[in-house]
Amino acid sequence: MRKYRKEAIPLVVAFTPNYFVPAATCLYSILEHSDTTASFHVICLLTEELPDNMKEALAQLDAQRLQVMYLNLEGQLGDIYVDERYTIAASYRLLLPEILPQYDKVLYIDCDVVVRNDLAKLYRETALEAHYLAAVFEASLYFQIPYLESIGCRPGEYINSGFLLMNLAKLRADNMVPKFLEAARTEGLQFPDQDVLNQLCKGRILGLPPYYNGIRTFFLPQYKADFLRYYSDADWQAVQQHGTMHYTGAKPWNAFTVAFQIWWQYYEQLPEAIKGTWKPNKRMYRLYKMSNTGIGRYCLDGLQQLVRRFKYGVA
Repeated sequence: MRKYRKEAIPLVVAFTPNYFVPAATCLYSILEHSDTTASFHVICLLTEELPDNMKEALAQLDAQRLQVMYLNLEGQLGDIYVDERYTIAASYRLLLPEILPQYDKVLYIDCDVVVRNDLAKLYRETALEAHYLAAVFEASLYFQIPYLESIGCRPGEYINSGFLLMNLAKLRADNMVPKFLEAARTEGLQFPDQDVLNQLCKGRILGLPPYYNGIRTFFLPQYKADFLRYYSDADWQAVQQHGTMHYTGAKPWNAFTVAFQIWWQYYEQLPEAIKGTWKPNKRMYRLYKMSNTGIGRYCLDGLQQLVRRFKYGVA
């Protein structure tokens, strides 16, 4: 077995082959914003074997700072409930305490993310102590509250599980994986693995500043009042300036959405070997190119403001 540098920070991603380019874009953004001396042991959790050309392409991202391992976990989750909106790969994070016994602490991140903060610094400086997880609490919207209460969670104390710092040592000590899997069999959960983590880790979650996991509503002005019920105006400004972009709604490689241009800017900087593994959406790519021109940016910004004004009453 290949030996990894002891100082390499364990970073877990889970994806299917059709998410390979978004995953590579996410990893590139992490490297761009972490200290240049930081290296990462990237553990890729897969639903099926990744083609060799993709593995070879990912190796070109940064061989000095990235050490990549692939784990095919097909069939490892048994009969848990999987919502049709998501792939089963999203629930693989529930297994991490058992499948990574060599680590006491790991970072986990979804692939529909562009990171704009130093994750190496966060990993090294965050003491989890008795907490199971560190994560960002969502700014719960009013219409979400009845569901949260129905699963035993409180508004403002419900995390988005797309970015986690996990205390594997404590989760193993308390034998949490079997409990996670049992809870995950419950049908009807809106966000299966996320709901389970919130239910079973309640009271043992360390809240992180919201800029570490900037979900869609954190960037839209029509939701600012909701955000400010849980966070400060300084937090809102920090999210706008350097918040990690988590595309929890429409994906920028498929649709024109919030922070659309930012994802494409990072994609453009990928090695050609990675970009060559897929065919980008031509309409979205042309729209991105148009947004880089003065007139294009003016038109798109104006269109967004019109929609917000008429739909939400905000600019």
